[in-house]
Amino acid sequence: MPRTERDREKERRRKHKVQLKKLEARFRKATNQGDKQLIAAKVRRFSPMINLETRAAEAAALAKATAADKKAKK
Repeated sequence: MPRTERDREKERRRKHKVQLKKLEARFRKATNQGDKQLIAAKVRRFSPMINLETRAAEAAALAKATAADKKAKK
């Protein structure tokens, strides 16, 4: 039984979601600007509206706030 267009679309979105998580992690670990630009270009190919710089900054701020909350509770 062939797959419908909707099923293919769902699978594509799932794959992009997983790929985005992996590339975001690589982006955060990257140290030089060249690597970061390469990763950002890959992400822009399948999701042009995502800005990895802001997402990384938000994730860092959230991690910092969470750590501060844990420290305050002790």
